[in-house]
This record gives sequence, C-alpha cells and structure tokens, in this order.
Amino acid sequence: MYIDKKKALIIGGCVLAAALITVGIILLVKSVKNKEVNTELSGGIDARRQNILRLASSYAEAGEYDRALNLIDGLLIENHEDDEARALQMAILNMDRSSRSGDTDALIEAQRQFLEEQRRQNAMLASNQAALNQAALSQQRTSDARADAEAEAAAARRAEAAAEEARKKAQEEEMARASRETQEQMRKVNNLVADGKARLAAGDYSGAGQLFSDARRAMPSGESRFESQTLSTMADAYYDYNANNPGGTHSRDAVNRASDLAGEAVAKDATQALPHHILGKIARDANQTDRSLSEFREAARLDPNNFMYAHDLGRVLFIARRYQEARDAFQNAVRLNPDFEPGWYNLGGTYRALNRLDDALAAYRQAIAIKSDYFAAHREVGRILVAKNDARGAVDAFSRALQHNPNDYNTLCELGAAFSQAGNNIEAESTFNRALRINSADAQTNYNMALVKLELKKYNEAINHARIAVDASPNNAIYVYTLGLACEQSGAVEVAVNAYQRAASLDVKYLRPRINLGSIYLAGGNLGEAIRYLNEAYASEPANFEVNNNLGAVYAKQENWSYSIVHYERALNSRPNDPTVRFNLARAYAGAGDLDKAQGAYQALLRLAPDNWDAMLELGKTCVMLGQNNEAKRYLQDLINRNPNYSNKAEAESILRSL
Repeated sequence: MYIDKKKALIIGGCVLAAALITVGIILLVKSVKNKEVNTELSGGIDARRQNILRLASSYAEAGEYDRALNLIDGLLIENHEDDEARALQMAILNMDRSSRSGDTDALIEAQRQFLEEQRRQNAMLASNQAALNQAALSQQRTSDARADAEAEAAAARRAEAAAEEARKKAQEEEMARASRETQEQMRKVNNLVADGKARLAAGDYSGAGQLFSDARRAMPSGESRFESQTLSTMADAYYDYNANNPGGTHSRDAVNRASDLAGEAVAKDATQALPHHILGKIARDANQTDRSLSEFREAARLDPNNFMYAHDLGRVLFIARRYQEARDAFQNAVRLNPDFEPGWYNLGGTYRALNRLDDALAAYRQAIAIKSDYFAAHREVGRILVAKNDARGAVDAFSRALQHNPNDYNTLCELGAAFSQAGNNIEAESTFNRALRINSADAQTNYNMALVKLELKKYNEAINHARIAVDASPNNAIYVYTLGLACEQSGAVEVAVNAYQRAASLDVKYLRPRINLGSIYLAGGNLGEAIRYLNEAYASEPANFEVNNNLGAVYAKQENWSYSIVHYERALNSRPNDPTVRFNLARAYAGAGDLDKAQGAYQALLRLAPDNWDAMLELGKTCVMLGQNNEAKRYLQDLINRNPNYSNKAEAESILRSL
C-alpha cells in the first residue's frame, strides 16, 4: 500500500496568484473560498449520527455486515427510538441472511432501495447545510472585507490629511504675499469651499454644488495658482464623495465633476501635482492603466516628496505586472515616509511577485514593526515561511495573525497545514476542527482533516471527513483516493478497492490508487489484476520506486524472474541503499539461476547492512550452490557466532554439518 509520508495538505490558491486592491493597499492573498460562520461540523450529535449511518451503509455494500451492525447497535444503544437506524439494521440483517442462505432477490432489492434512499437523504442534508454555510460565509466575507478595507484605508486617510495640512500651509504662505484685498477674496473662497466639503460629507450634494459655484464666482482675478489649487480641492472632494458613496444617486456625476475640475486645474497651472493625482485615481478606478500611470508619474514628478503619489504609482505598476518598477515606486514611498506601513506591506508583496522571498519577509516584518496588529502582514509572513519549509516559523506567524482576527477561515486552514507540516498532528486536528466549525461542508478542509486523522490512526474519523470531501466534489480523484486509503486502513478493503478503482478511472495518470490496488491484489493472490494496475502506473512513471518494487514482487510471485529482475533493478536505481530491494533482487537473480549475480548482490547488501542476517544465510547457501564451500562455512559460522539467537539458526547449522 502506498502512503506518501510527504503528502502536502491542500490550501486553496495558496500560491501568489493575484493582487486584490483595496483602499490604499495591495493585498497579496490567496483566492478566498470561505471566511467565517458559526456552524457545527460532525461535532454536532445529528452530524455524527449521519456520518455513522453513511459508514454503516458503506460497510453493508461491501459485505462487511458485522462492522455495519456494530455501528448501528451503537446508535440504538444511545437512542432505541431511532427509526432510521433500526430500519437500516433490519435491511443489513436481511442482506446478511440473503448472502448466506441464497434468499430471494427481493431482500437484496429492498436493501438497494433503502441504501439509495439513504444516499439521497444524505445528499439533500449536505446540500441544505452547504447552502446555509455559503449564505453565512458570504455575509461574513462582506463584513470582513469592509472591516479590512476600513482598517487599511486608515493609514491612507492619515497620509491624505497630512498632505492636506501641508497644502494649506503652503497656500497660507502664498496668501501672505498677496494684497490685503486679494487675501480677503481668497479667504472667502476658502470658506465657501470648506462649507461645500462639509455639505458633501453630510450628503447635501446640491448644496455643496451651489457653494462650490459661489466659490468659483468669488475667485480673485489673476491668481491662476490659487485658482488651480482651489479647483483641485473641489475635485478631490467630489472624488472622495464617490469613493464613500459608490453606486449612489450622484456617484457618476461626482466622478465627472471631479474629472472636469481636475482638468481645469491643470489648465490653470500645469505645475500643480494634485490634479494629476486625482485624474490618475479616476483612470485607475476605470481600469485605464496607461492613462493612470501617465497621471501618477506626472504627479510624482511635480511633487517628488509626496510619498502617497509614489505609493499609488506603485500600486498601478503592480496591477500592470511591472514588478521591478513597482518595487522602485514602493521603495521611494517608504524612503519618503518610513512609518507608512501599507508601503512596506506592498513592497513585500512586490518582492514576493519577484520571488525574492527574503526581501519580502523583511518588508512584511517592517510593516508589523510599525503596526503590531497588522493581520494581513502576519499572514503573509506565515505563507512565505511555508514556502521556505520553515513550518515552525509559519505556525508562529499564522498564530499571531489569528490573535488579531481569530475566525479568519483561510488562516485557520493554513495554520492547520503548517502544524501538520511541522509534525504536530494533534494541533493540526484541533485547528482544522476550528475551521470546520466555521464551514463544515468545505471539501478541501475535510480532505486535509482526513489526512491528519490518518496520521493519527483515527481511521473511522478519516473516513467521515474523506466522504464529506467526496460528496462535495465527487470527481476529485485525490479525495476519492483518500477515502479509499482511510477505508483500507480501517479494514474495509472491499470498499477501499471500489474507491481506488473510482479514483483510477477519474485520473488515468494517477499512480497512488493503482499502486495500492496492485498491493491489495498481490496480497490476495490475484496476480493478473495486480500486474494490470501496476503496469498502468508504470506507463505513467516508469522510474517510480513503488511501482517497480511492487512489479518486481508480483513477477517474483509468478517466478517470472527476468521481469522481476528488470523491475527490482529499476527500483534500486531510485533507492540504491534500500536493503529490502537489494535482498529481493539477489533472490530474483538466484531464482533465475544467475548465482554469480546473486552472490554479488548479497555481498553488496552486507557491505551496506552488515547485520542483515537473512542475507548472510542466503549468501552462504548461494556459495554452496557455486561450490564455494569454504566461503559458505565462513559466512554461516560468522552468522551463528554473531547472532546465536537467529530464528533460522537451525538451518544454518544443518548446512554447516553437511559441508
């Protein structure tokens, strides 16, 4: 049987695939399949009961009637009024009697109908639960996205406020150089604009428009720079209004006004950076990448000390997958403002896109140094450490992320996988349980839990989780194979065979089910079927160790020594130091009559493993057959002297007496 000890738990989209843009920040995250919802998995009484009924049905279908009835008896002891369990009990008893007494086909048909109805009911329950989970998860995703966006936008708002203060201070310095009359006009305009912005913030769109119109009429003549700055401020207010009221009644008009006002501002004074920045944001929101880049570049050129301009330029360059340029822009942003944590976070994401994991790690950690509760940065540190095979470090990072967002579904799943990678399957089990309480029907998480349960030798529980995964994704060959593996480990071999055959049919190149089928058929003496499945696996991967080792064993069983030798030699090419393969290859040489090669193979094995007593005995026997009696005596006497309690000592002594 083939169990891959290095099997990796699957986590959806965990590689860097895309960047999700929120206000002021690029989130380099996996695609989110699920978030949080407070629902029960099989920890609930009814879910556990349904799992037991499904397992009992599987055992019954495979002819494992005693196993099935033991499970049903447990349910009836807990609740003797469980009509569904009692009905299944009677059906299984009828099947058992029918199989032993050749009873009528009516009993078998009744059982078939019962099991079909059971499957239908289970599917309906699973579908209803999945629908409930999905609805709740959708609601939770919306809530989480809103919370994340608000938290991440806070840094951008602080930066914008600081920039606004700097603009006001510069404008006041300019006003001080104007005449008293002009200063009065400018103050009047500024007051009207401030009132208009307040009206916009309060939702009085028409009132704000009137005040902005009054401000324009009150504009002092000959002050192009001041007018450009004022128009930019109004444009920025309209842009913010649309950002805070997306899809609102005045949303489209607000964007149009922002664009028009920013364009006028540029025409009034081409040296002003702010209107270009506003036009860049409008183009970015409309997915007009080239225009957005052009405007952001101009804003950054005109005001090279504004870190937000560099940062927003980096965001658009990242979207355009121009990662080297994006890196330069983000580096410039954090150089201008070393305390701007979104800049460090996005720099980390860009380094990750460039596959510079150490640099990405340093950038994410700098973001955390500035903002210790930066959930997303902690999570990304964990993902990088997983990629670097630092499972313990990843566990620490994901755990820190969950301190700030305890019910994030994906992070729980990733933490569970990291625990498993670190060899801590107890904690992996506990963590996946937390995830499954959020979404009990998720196929991927149930599959991962099944792998952990297999490692913990909780085979029946592994069956339950694998079956949920298969029910949710019936054409996933890996899930079906895992169900077979759990069934085989629990002793339900016939059910395992069915699952392996199904997995093999779903993926013609999938080795694992074919290797395990070969092992099962070999153990059962069905050598023809064993060869069929192992040859299918061999056609896909002719250098695979398990495939060649098992084919060597099957052909040895048939005494087809030439084929056995070919496959054992190929297995040995993959693992030259495997003592079992060397021993079996030596026996195959002997079986084929090539005693010289057999002798050489045994000697090579003993150089590798001097205490392989069986090899020493077989080498002695081979020397006898080659007429090398002195050599035979030396090996056999050495065997007895070094291991006087050897189980086959009598055989060795008998050969020695005959020499």
